[in-house]
Parts: sequence; structure tokens; C-alpha cells
Amino acid sequence: MQYTFVILLQLLERAALLLMTLFVLTRVPRFKEIFQKRAYTPQELFIATVIFSLFAIFSTYSGIKVEGSLVNVRIVAIMAGGILFGPWVGLITGLISGVHRFLIDIGGVTSVPCLITSIATGVVSGIIYRRTSAERRWKAGILAGMGCEALTMLLILVMAHPASLGVEIVSKIAFPMIMSQVSVGLIVMLVQSVEGEKERIAARQSKLALDIANKTLPYFRSINPQSLHKICTIIKEDIGADAVAITDTRWIRAYVGIGEEYYAEKNEIISEETKITLSSGEITIRNNDTDYNHQHIKSLIIIPLKEKGIVTGALKIYYTKAHKITYSLQAMAIGLSQMISTLMEVSRVEDIKEMANKAELKALQTRINPHFLFNALNAIVSSIRIDPDKARELIINLSGYMRYNLELTDDFIDIRKELQQVRQYVEIEKARFGRRLKVLYDIDDETEVRIPSLIIQPLVENAIVHGILKGRGAGTVMISVKDRGDSVRIGIRDTGIGIGEETIQKVYDGSMPENKIGLFNVHQRVKLIYGEGLTITRLDKGTDITFDVKKESR
Repeated sequence: MQYTFVILLQLLERAALLLMTLFVLTRVPRFKEIFQKRAYTPQELFIATVIFSLFAIFSTYSGIKVEGSLVNVRIVAIMAGGILFGPWVGLITGLISGVHRFLIDIGGVTSVPCLITSIATGVVSGIIYRRTSAERRWKAGILAGMGCEALTMLLILVMAHPASLGVEIVSKIAFPMIMSQVSVGLIVMLVQSVEGEKERIAARQSKLALDIANKTLPYFRSINPQSLHKICTIIKEDIGADAVAITDTRWIRAYVGIGEEYYAEKNEIISEETKITLSSGEITIRNNDTDYNHQHIKSLIIIPLKEKGIVTGALKIYYTKAHKITYSLQAMAIGLSQMISTLMEVSRVEDIKEMANKAELKALQTRINPHFLFNALNAIVSSIRIDPDKARELIINLSGYMRYNLELTDDFIDIRKELQQVRQYVEIEKARFGRRLKVLYDIDDETEVRIPSLIIQPLVENAIVHGILKGRGAGTVMISVKDRGDSVRIGIRDTGIGIGEETIQKVYDGSMPENKIGLFNVHQRVKLIYGEGLTITRLDKGTDITFDVKKESR
């Protein structure tokens, strides 16, 4: 009996060594991430298989020789691997370690029983993984391990020759081998404690994300380059990142940290990682990226920002050291991105209201603009003597134009009604400027869509006043409305002096002066409602402005 307890203590020592090795691995960040997960990539399953296969093989080599048999904790390693990482890890570990055990002792009295039970243990461990709740796996692992070792003893009794040898071996090793399976429960509980640590980390990181959201909340009340820059600064300082950026679907809206000087000159999205995230809506992680645009960036995580399920931008976090994107950082970044998305959506709603108020103010100004009314009446007076029919037509256009503005109540109106108001405005301006102004229309007749009110006329006015009339000689404005299936593309092209690149940039980044709300107002309203603003292009001669309106919008 004393000899049996000595063997048991030796087995527990070897199991303790296995337990200590696993504990050390759970402290190494790369392996810790694997132990904390519940869903694994093929690469992670391969790593787990290698680890537990090595444990099982080492257990064989460190086994205690008793009457031609090797007393070891191989079954402990196989059972623990399968219960923790699933049937493939259990089965492959059992197969590798079982074949190894057979090959190093071909013809041995226990080699075939050990081969059979190693493979059977892998199968059983996978069944426990699939059919047993996480809370009960440690108990199931102990019982199943004991059952597999009992099967080994039974096979030894059946296969041993002479039979007396089998009885002698089993009498000495059965008790310690079966009782050593308690180690399976200890290993499973150790790794599950790491999973529990994952929940604690997630809670801690969620609190950090909430603290950051509280700090940045005041800056979401008015989203502009300055406020976004401050938001990125707060995030960078609180999480210890080397750089943080926020983008929309086209431009880097703010960038703080290493490489900031580069993006101060060029703020168009150029990295493939960001483009992939924006197009797929999935998180992009690089933990040892040596090919990134900036040579000092080694780790990065890019999380999509979504509003109503649609990707509207991205939060980007960078580090100059490799392997900085840990599970805890991922948990925090995902929670933070969700909060930022919500805050930006709330801010966007507020901006829509503000822009609507500005649009109403602009409409009111247009209704009572004395210069426009005075010039229109002068054109009518001049036409009365020369062309009474033309004067009558201008009076009808002016009355229709004014009535449209006075009766404007709906946020969205039929595009044909908006185009009618645009035509009335154009006819008045053509009467004023004569041959200097030519306006062409390219309108798809069957187009049916509702659009925000007062969204085409300001662009036409801008093309005439700031494009054609500031140049020399005559000019042309082309107004197009083209049906594109699920959307309608609206375009205003002129042959005037052309818009400056600096002005285009100010419209895009939101730095237009408050007193110049025409073009910027339309861009912001279109962007807030449809997700994409105006596309403004300076031509060799003139300016081209387009935007898309989704048909389902109301």
C-alpha cells in the first residue's frame, strides 16, 4: 500500500509540473489571449494541439516504470486539451501521444492498451466539450479521466500475457493512475479562471470606455476638426496609445500622435487596412505589421463606426510596439467605438435640426431679400415696354417662386416641385443677365423621389453668382437629374471661374465661416441625411457638383 501511495505522489508531482507550466503560459500575453477565447481560429487550435501534445509526450517520457509499464499522466493532458479547446485538439492530441506511446514500446505489455485509451480519451474529451456546460466540465473531466484509466486497466488485464503479469501490474498502478485524474479538474479550473479574468477585464475596460465617453461628451455637441482632434487626444492619453485617428468614409477627420505631421498635409484615407474595415464593417487588427505606411507603427486596431447599421467611419488606434493589441484593449476599443457611434449619431441628429433651422432662416432671407426682389421687379419693368408677354411670364415666375418659399413646410418634397422652383428662379436671373447666362436641363422624366427642400436652388444660385457672373463673357449652367436605380444623382455644372481647392477643402472639413452657409449648408445637410455629402470637382473651366439621393428616404 505504501508503494501505491508513493506512485500516486509522484504522479501528482508530474501533474503539478503540467499545471505550473500552464499557469506560466496563461501569464504570457500571446498565449493568454488564446486561453481567454471561446471561439478559436485554425491557427490557435494548432497552437493548442501542439502544447497539449507536447505535454502528453513529455508525460510518457517522465513516466514511472512499473513491471514493464509506464505510469504517467498522459491521459490528464489529453483530457484537459479536449475539454478546454474542443474535439479536434483532444482527438489529435490523443492520436499523436497514443501512437508515440506505442512506438517507443512496441510489443510492450501496456503499449496497445495505452494507444487505444489515448485515442478514446480524445474522443470522450470532445464529447464533454460539446455537451457539457462550462461550469460542470471540471467534474466531468475528472470522472471521464478516471473512466478512461479504468478502461486502460481492463485492457491490460485482457491483453497481458501471461495473465498473471497483467494482474500484478494493475494491482500496483490502478489506484494511483485513476486517482491522479483529479488533476484534470484542477487544470480545467485554472484555465476557466483565466476566462473569468477575461470578464473582469471586459468590465474594467468598459468602465474605461465609459470614462472616456464622459470626458469627450462635451466635444460631440459640435463636431468639427477641432473637437474631433480634442476627442482623439483624450482617447490617446487615457489608453496610452501612440496615435489615435477618427475618419469618415473618405477623409481622416482627426489624427493625433506619431505621424501627425504627415496627416496634417494629406488627410485622404490611403491605408488598405482602413479601406478594408470601411468596406467590410469588420475590425482590422495588425499585431506585428512591418509593412504599414508609417515605419514606426507596429500594432494597430481599426474599428468601424456605425450608425443604424451603416458604416460611417472608423476609430483607429496605433502603437509603435508589436503585440500591443490585447484582448482587453479590443474589449475597450469596441465598447468605445459603440459609444462614439451613438454620440456621433445623436450629434448628427442635432446638426440636422440646426441645419434645418439655418435652412429656414435662409428661406426667410430669400423671401424678403430686398436686392433680389428689387432686381426682379426692375427686370419686369424693363420687359413691360419691350416685351409685355415676357414681363407677364416673369411676374408668374416671381409669384410662383415667392409662393413656394412662403408655403414651404415639409422637410422633404417631391423633386419635381423643387425643380419647378429652380426653373422659376433661373428665369428671373436670365431676365436680369440676358445672354450672359444660359441654363440647360438634363432631367429624366420618370424620376420620382422626395428630397430635402431648398437643396438644389442654393447650388444653382452659387453656380450663377459665384461662377458665371464673376467671370468674363457668357456662361452655362447644366442641371441634371439622372435615375440610377435605387438612387437619383443630381448634378450642377457650370462654366464659370471655378471653385478654389481651398474652398472645397473647407467645405469638406467643416471650417467654412459661419456667414457663408450656402454651399456648406447643402453639403452638411446631404451628408447628415444620406451619409455622403457633395462631390465637388474643379474643372478646367468651371465647377461640377453632384450628390446622390436614395429613393427610399422620406
